[in-house]
Amino acid sequence: MAAVLVFFPVMANVTRGLVQVESGALELMRSYAASEWTVLRKVRVPNALPYSFTAMKIATTLSLIGAIVGEYFGGATSVLGRRIVESASALKFDVTWAARQEESVDKKRGFALTAAAAVVFAACGSGATPVPASRTPGSVAPTTAAVRLQLQWVPQAQFAGYFAAEKQGYYKAENLTVAMVPGGPDVVPQVEGSKAEGPEFTISWVPKVLEAREGGSDLVDIAQVFQRSGTLSVTWKDTGLDEPCKLAGKKVGTWGFGNEFEVTAGLLTCGLTPGLENNGDKTKQFQQVTQAFDMTAFLSRDIDAAEAMIYNEFAQVLEAPDPATGTLYSKDQLNIINWNDYRVAMLQDAIFARKAWLDKGNNKDVAVRFVRASLKGWIYCRDHPDDCVQYTTDAGSQLGTGHQKWMLNEVNALIWPSELGVGTLDPVLWSQTVRVARSADIIKTDPSVDAYATDIVKAALAGITDDALGKGFTKGTVEVTAGGK
Repeated sequence: MAAVLVFFPVMANVTRGLVQVESGALELMRSYAASEWTVLRKVRVPNALPYSFTAMKIATTLSLIGAIVGEYFGGATSVLGRRIVESASALKFDVTWAARQEESVDKKRGFALTAAAAVVFAACGSGATPVPASRTPGSVAPTTAAVRLQLQWVPQAQFAGYFAAEKQGYYKAENLTVAMVPGGPDVVPQVEGSKAEGPEFTISWVPKVLEAREGGSDLVDIAQVFQRSGTLSVTWKDTGLDEPCKLAGKKVGTWGFGNEFEVTAGLLTCGLTPGLENNGDKTKQFQQVTQAFDMTAFLSRDIDAAEAMIYNEFAQVLEAPDPATGTLYSKDQLNIINWNDYRVAMLQDAIFARKAWLDKGNNKDVAVRFVRASLKGWIYCRDHPDDCVQYTTDAGSQLGTGHQKWMLNEVNALIWPSELGVGTLDPVLWSQTVRVARSADIIKTDPSVDAYATDIVKAALAGITDDALGKGFTKGTVEVTAGGK
């Protein structure tokens, strides 16, 4: 009877664990052409483990109940079930009660044995190296470490969460001393971060790093901070250039250093390629113009379309005066091509670390602590944007307060809500990034499976008690100011 009672709940739970796997995980495995056996071993079985332990917990109680009840109807005279039935029939309730107490003791012993077995199973069955620092900060003083963070650009609100982690003491609480290394027009973050003696952590865009990895870099995406792309292309409303395919035969501004990938990939979906200036075909090509990291060429109408980050250059247009009216430009005067809408958007700001560095000593523990403190900084900036604007100014930003407020408001919208938890990489968006990067010939082959890691951010999130999902987040409204002042 015990076997019958236990079989069905165990089967139901284990089956549920094997079947109810996140679709994103399965899609990622399919993108790597994984066999069904590999999917079972790498995805389904690990996913089923929590369900299996729940089934064991249920089975422990049911097996004891089944065994005792089964003994009511037969078996040796010394078993508990028979003793309870016989003593109750003879009105020897003291013996009946004593048997029930003995049963209770045995049940507790059974629970203890089952728990011990579960611990042994978990310890022996896992071949993965555990990620340290899943403890809450302050429980045991972590080792002191001095690390560097390579910013993707000069100090601005795009990096406010890291400035907040410093100002709020989150890095200090993790026994970390963090030096912020500014970027700039002459700095290629993924190159600097790939150097053997380079910064321990780097902020860069995923496609840039994927390209660098094909050149020998071992940078690993350990925390995907931005969940959405902020890249736009903008045109003037009066030109009628309101969708990508209309840019055939036009001058299209893009930046260098890998910032142009989404624009060129998006235009390629229309069959448009650069090279118009070399006696190209006006119906199939465009002139790719290297754009400065501002909107001067666009405002002077030297180019037909300009690349703009929604949190930076797009605001520069709105902060500029229209010579015809003397008032600031408005969104109504612009066509906005948001590459997220054309399924060519690629993952952007993430925290990267070199695999060779992560594999040394306790560096993985340092990485967990750094990511945890940084994510707490972004949570703080979501809830206290005005403080973070000031922290950005204190970090050396030369941009005006009005521009920084716009920037942080838009950056927050690229991070929040984070449905899987802030910093957690969405495998579906990773697959889209890889697909677009390959179709645009940014990379030749799919990246290896160690191009990103999820264990570090999971361990980091385990030590965060604040809201790490931001489900209730709504983007605020920021007043545009002349010149971003």
